[in-house]
Amino acid sequence: MARTEKRRKAERLPQQITWAIGAAEDKQAVDLAVLDLRTASGFTDYFVICSGQNARQIRAIADAVTDTLASHGVKPAHVEGYDRTEWVLLDYFDFVVHIFKPETRLFYGLERLWGNAERVEIQAASPSASSSPSSPTRA
Repeated sequence: MARTEKRRKAERLPQQITWAIGAAEDKQAVDLAVLDLRTASGFTDYFVICSGQNARQIRAIADAVTDTLASHGVKPAHVEGYDRTEWVLLDYFDFVVHIFKPETRLFYGLERLWGNAERVEIQAASPSASSSPSSPTRA
């Protein structure tokens, strides 16, 4: 059964999110997705969701995101799950970064749970994504 996704005209994401995406891509995060929750009655504006293949990579992605954003003066309000590395959550109020083990991501199914959110198209980043992040757009 085909799933239809809500999409709108292309629009730029906030710069902080593009920095987070670039940092995750630099650490080879897989299955990167951004959900726009602003019309979904969410507690935040966006989810940035990605997966890492093992605990070491998940921590590396989380570290890269926090370090990149910290270099721009942005720190997470809350970090959850870093020690267990099944699911690391970085809460920046306006957006939340979720970094999963693939099987944990499948089990919790955030994309399915927040199915009424718009999925944001992410363009491939340049080789130095954390310094020149990609320009994600909504499709």
